[in-house]
Amino acid sequence: MTHTRIDTRFAELKAQGKKAFVGYVTAGDPDAETSLKIVKGLPGAGVDIIELGMPFSDPMADGPAIQAGGLRALNAGATMIKTLELVRAFRADDNTTPIVLMGYYNPIYIYGVDKFLADAKAAGVDGLIVVDLPPEEDEELCIPATKAGVNFIRLATPTTDAERLPAVLANTSGFVYYVSITGITGSASAQVEKVASAVTGITGSTDLPVVVGFGIKSPEQARDMAGVADGAVVGSAFVDCIASTLDADGRPTDETVPKILALAAELAAGAHAA
Repeated sequence: MTHTRIDTRFAELKAQGKKAFVGYVTAGDPDAETSLKIVKGLPGAGVDIIELGMPFSDPMADGPAIQAGGLRALNAGATMIKTLELVRAFRADDNTTPIVLMGYYNPIYIYGVDKFLADAKAAGVDGLIVVDLPPEEDEELCIPATKAGVNFIRLATPTTDAERLPAVLANTSGFVYYVSITGITGSASAQVEKVASAVTGITGSTDLPVVVGFGIKSPEQARDMAGVADGAVVGSAFVDCIASTLDADGRPTDETVPKILALAAELAAGAHAA
C-alpha cells in the first residue's frame, strides 16, 4: 500500500515526541457552510487528524449526540456527494491534514463501491472507518479501498479477545481505533488502567499506531488516554458543543464556529500534553 497522509502525520508526531489528537465532526452539521468553516478551522486549533462522519439515518454504534448531529445534517440536505464536496473544498487550502470518513456501509454500497473509492480518493480522503463491516466482509470494501490507496481503519473493542484480534488487524492500515468502552459513543468514560492493558495487547501484535476513542470529554481524559496509546479521539463532545450553540430553530449562531474551535484547542492541548 502506498504511503498515505495518515502514515506521514503519525511519523511527524512520533519525531516530535507527541501523541495524535483526532477530532470527529459530522459532515454537514449543522449545515454545509458552517460545517466547512468548522473543518477548515480544526487543524489550526491543534487537530492532527480529522474524522468526518458520513450522515446516515441508522447509526447503530453512535450515542444520542452523534445521532442528533447526523439528523441535523440530513435535515440540512447532507448527502454523500456533498460530504465529498466538503473534503474537496477543505483540500483547496490544506493538503497535509489527514481526513478519515467514518460511518456505515449502506451509503457507500448505494453510491457504488468502485465509484465511491475513486471519488473519495480524488476528493482527498485518506482513510475509512466503516463500523458495520467485519473482517469476514473484507472483499466488500476493505481490500478494494487498500488497492485504491485509501487506509481501512478497523475498530478493536474490550470484547476483541486474543483469538479475534489477528482477524481485526489482518487488513487494517493507517491506525487501529481502540473503542475504550463496551457501548455507544459519548457514554461512560473508560478506566485508564484497563485501556492501557488492552492497548499493550494490540501493540504487541501490530506496528500500527493505536488511538483510543469513545467517552473522552475533557482535556484531562484526552491526556490520560493519549498517554497510554498513540493518540486520543474526541467526537461527541464536539457534536454536543455544536448543538449547544444553535438558535431555537436549530440554525448556527455567531458562537458556533468559535466555540467548537476553542473546545478543540483545549482538548488538543490535553492530548498533546501526554
